Amino acid sequence: MIELSDTTTIPLSKKTRDLLKQYGRKGETYDELIQRLLDIAEQVQFVERQRRILAEEEFTPLDEI
Repeated sequence: MIELSDTTTIPLSKKTRDLLKQYGRKGETYDELIQRLLDIAEQVQFVERQRRILAEEEFTPLDEI
């Protein structure tokens, strides 16, 4: 549970707020929603980084080492 002293206000346009609501789950707070979306973004960045490495790097098969 978040304590009131640990919160902040982030100004959002109504359009952004409404978009966030579309991704929210029943009973989920905005804090929980944003944390979940950030976790997803982190996973996507990891996958993109791995794909870039595979596409750009040159690898030597282990049996050739």
